[in-house]
Amino acid sequence: MIRVCLRALLSHWVRNPVQLFAYLAGLALATALWSGVEAINSEARASYDAAATTLGEGQYDQIIPRQGGSIGQETYLALRGAGWIVSPVIDVERGDVRLVGIDPLTSPTGLGAVAALDEAVSFGQSGRLFANAETAARLRQMDGIGNEITVDAGIAPGVAIGDVGAVQALLGRTDLTRLIVLPEQPLLQVPLAEVAPDLIVQPSQQVADVAQLTDSFHLNLRAFGLLSFAVGLFIVHSTIGLAFEQRRGMIRTLRSLGVPLRTLIVLITAEMLVLAAFGAALGIVLGYLIAALLIPDVAATLEGLYGAQISGTLQLRSEWWLSGFLLAMLGAAVALAGRIWQIARMPLLASVRPRAWVMAGAGRFRAQTWVAIALLSAAGILALLGDGLIAGFALLGCLLIGAALVLPALAAWALSWMERRAHAPVAAWFWADTRQQLPGLSLALMALLLAVSANIGVSTMVSSFRLTFTGFLDQRLAPELFIRVESAAQSAALDSYFAAQRIEALPLMSRPAQIEGQPTRLYGVRVGPTYRENWAFLDESPDVWDRVAAGEAVVVNEQLARRGDLWVGDTVQVTPDLRLPIGAVVGDYGNPQGQVIVSDAVFSMLHPKVYAAQFGIRTQDADALRREIEEELGIPQSAFINQAAIKAMSLEVFERTFTVTAALNVLTLGVAGFAILMSLLTLADLRVPQLAPVWAMGLTRRKLGQLELVRAMALTVVVFVCAIPVGLALAWVLLSIVNVEAFGWQLPMFLFPFDYLWLGLYALIAAGLAAAWPALRLMCTPPSMLLKVFANER
Repeated sequence: MIRVCLRALLSHWVRNPVQLFAYLAGLALATALWSGVEAINSEARASYDAAATTLGEGQYDQIIPRQGGSIGQETYLALRGAGWIVSPVIDVERGDVRLVGIDPLTSPTGLGAVAALDEAVSFGQSGRLFANAETAARLRQMDGIGNEITVDAGIAPGVAIGDVGAVQALLGRTDLTRLIVLPEQPLLQVPLAEVAPDLIVQPSQQVADVAQLTDSFHLNLRAFGLLSFAVGLFIVHSTIGLAFEQRRGMIRTLRSLGVPLRTLIVLITAEMLVLAAFGAALGIVLGYLIAALLIPDVAATLEGLYGAQISGTLQLRSEWWLSGFLLAMLGAAVALAGRIWQIARMPLLASVRPRAWVMAGAGRFRAQTWVAIALLSAAGILALLGDGLIAGFALLGCLLIGAALVLPALAAWALSWMERRAHAPVAAWFWADTRQQLPGLSLALMALLLAVSANIGVSTMVSSFRLTFTGFLDQRLAPELFIRVESAAQSAALDSYFAAQRIEALPLMSRPAQIEGQPTRLYGVRVGPTYRENWAFLDESPDVWDRVAAGEAVVVNEQLARRGDLWVGDTVQVTPDLRLPIGAVVGDYGNPQGQVIVSDAVFSMLHPKVYAAQFGIRTQDADALRREIEEELGIPQSAFINQAAIKAMSLEVFERTFTVTAALNVLTLGVAGFAILMSLLTLADLRVPQLAPVWAMGLTRRKLGQLELVRAMALTVVVFVCAIPVGLALAWVLLSIVNVEAFGWQLPMFLFPFDYLWLGLYALIAAGLAAAWPALRLMCTPPSMLLKVFANER
């Protein structure tokens, strides 16, 4: 009996291959978008872990120069002689590879590659370099690197590890970059200030945790992946519902022949879950391909924003493909559960009546509207009272799900309004028939609403960010020329030269600090006309620049202010002996860390041995001034940075930052269009009995096909009108809540009506293309099939 029942159930898919394709494709697309994002996040997390293990950053205190990046070999030996147990490190960028030399005999045992390197040194192979496969391939293509290279998958991307002496010889240097302070130190040792006054100890807490900094970025990616998964899942839910409606006669027959209800439910569940497993497996393969296409842009974004290196290749890690598979199976099971419940609750002969499944779901439709109202109310409460990133994403979830659930009720109201105002018989029938199709099309329309809303919200956020970021760059890059110097002598010579020439120079001094419990950068600036005229603040006190110049106030960036719950008028502990009030809070976009700005006089008092390593120069002729400085002061050409180059690089990083979200938006809109196509195709056969009488009354098949296209366009317009407020609400949440909690800055919101009109046009095109195939099928339907409706009992 079980075999016969299975054959009967599977015969439905043989007769309806398009429906089978819709079910498998819906699951595959949903799984692909989610697993693709998870594959990228998984690769990034693995790279962060490898970097922490390989380099020990954030795990141990380090001795670094007060300024510059060089520690003499003799200084290292003096520290060892004074009782400091430290391990030498040379860390230099060569091309796009970071060459790191360590001493395997003194390095902390937790650092990656130490064991292998120690073994290599023991066998006289101290010149060997260790790198992962991708970095090793880059090294072999570089000139001047003849070292033997060993592939080690545990090494962080973009990093090559070798013995410190071998790396020094390779680079032609004898100095070091930093010294790792081992945890166990002797009780008696000479103070660092006496042995090496130009060096300082940087506590491990002051080293920014890259994984923590990038958490918000990956959380945003995951949120968009989950949204894309939800849109794809609408296809699955819709297909399952329509498949069950088409099989109502088969289910009635099987139960009438004596098949127990429990057996039938078990067989249907097994059948659908086996097919779901196949669709999920296909989705994982597609997700791998999507991730492979997007990961270069993600890598560029993370390196540009956070300085984080991630691998440009993908590995098939169980954590992402297994989560995608299980989530797809769970989604299919949830979609299936409602239909199984209907089978269990519906009387045996109820399914004989036409559209019995829609009638059985009428109560659920009303309940859906009440759930939507509850979710939208919860979104309002979270917007007013919620706090934190989780509350922000909960607000997004309530908003989007509530809007999707309330859409059928709003669409039904709009269609009823149109029906009441229709005077011609065909128009009245058209609007009434469209309203009758809502139960079958509602899930596809919800998917389209989510896709269009996400596109409106994200495009508003990105465009607002672009306008704000461009203005921010104009503010920060006001000087026409920038110069970086390598020594205190060069810095003093430049400062004297500019003073003699009466050129406005903006020297910048900086050093890392721990302020309000956060890794922060402390800056010293010379207050002048450029700062007064170009800098715009989020909030400020009167005469703020005068107070900063007098050493009576500081300027902090928005990240530090929000994370430390500080604002204008509060005080900040700059050093253990100095606390100053906040005179202004400045927007600082694209920077994950806190910043505190004091006058150059205050900075020099706090750190007298730190010189200005960067100068911004105001000039009418940057090229001529550069040539004069090169000739008179001997500053090399490589020390000059053009303003336009910096701005172009910053904008390039910005554009690549949102490449991934733009791609996910396009994919989501495509999936929504596919959902409409599959819903219309699966409804086409069910609609033949409803269209046949209208055809018999004189409407041609061509006219009916045209009306199907108009129906799709009309429903898309309804969806688009509903999507505009939802999308703008989404943009507000992203800019004012999620962005603040995730990145530490808030962006102003701008509106872009023409962009929304173009998006509406794209949505109409997607719906038109989706409806074209079912309309053509209807136009080509043989008259004999329409006549059969009147020959069969309905």
